[in-house]
Amino acid sequence: MNNEPITRRESLKRIGRISAGITIGNGLLGPLTSILANAEAPKGQPIAGWMVEGLGEKPDYSIKTLTRRVFDTAGGISKFINKGDVVVLKPNISWAQAPDLAVTTNPEVMVAVIELCQEAGAKKVRIADNTINDAGRCFAVTGAAGVAEKTGADLVYPRSSMMKKMNLHGHRLDVWPVFTPFVEADKIINLPVAKVHGLSVLTLGMKNWIGGVGGRRSALHQDIHQSIVDLAQFFKPQLTLIDATRILIANGPSGGSSSDVKIVNRLILSNDPVAADTRAAQLFGKTPEDIGFIRLGNKWGLGSSDLDRLTRRSVSL
Repeated sequence: MNNEPITRRESLKRIGRISAGITIGNGLLGPLTSILANAEAPKGQPIAGWMVEGLGEKPDYSIKTLTRRVFDTAGGISKFINKGDVVVLKPNISWAQAPDLAVTTNPEVMVAVIELCQEAGAKKVRIADNTINDAGRCFAVTGAAGVAEKTGADLVYPRSSMMKKMNLHGHRLDVWPVFTPFVEADKIINLPVAKVHGLSVLTLGMKNWIGGVGGRRSALHQDIHQSIVDLAQFFKPQLTLIDATRILIANGPSGGSSSDVKIVNRLILSNDPVAADTRAAQLFGKTPEDIGFIRLGNKWGLGSSDLDRLTRRSVSL
């Protein structure tokens, strides 16, 4: 029996809900764009890793504009989103906290990504997260409800009827309830916020997938680093965009005080979830060796914590 973890796409194929074939458009950035693709590599051939980092240098910079510039530097949203796609965004909106407290994904990041997907011809864009606090309150306080109203994106309310038991084929996790918008999506974009966490040290991109499932969170918190990697290997988003415009440096993951917040003005976009988390961890003064799920993600081949192996670009505003 093959013990390799099954991906979200492989699960989709098995239940007959995915179509094959992703096209890659003409490049804008020379050598970089030859690897800026959301397609999975043929078996045995790794996907070349890349990263684009955005920095807001001007005091009055626009987060929304910086988000767009990051995607432009990556070759444009059409590299990843095709006309007719159903795209699901996974922000971290699990806590009923205002955006300036750095506990949840900045709504301006969400607006920019949604509008870019719509401009690329996405059939539908959905926002989904299985929240910790009451979903209605989370959606209102974090600004997600306002984002949906402004953009026309669907804001998916998590219900038990939307959890489907699936075999994750993880190293620790097997059958687990999965939030169905993610398995029904043509494309997934992970939009976490960067912050500290009492159990996992940090919560970045890979840990954001705990909000992609149902079931008992307490069970996921046992051997939490392996659970995080098992979930990340299952979902495998096309892209991870880490919101590090404001980061939570104390009392995570729920925060609650402006004194816990550090303004960093950065966005990290990558097709490599391990690399994205590695770079975000550096903003907290952490190395890959300091973070269990980054070490395991590297070990199990989910990505690379060696940033020198990536093609990297940056853009400032």
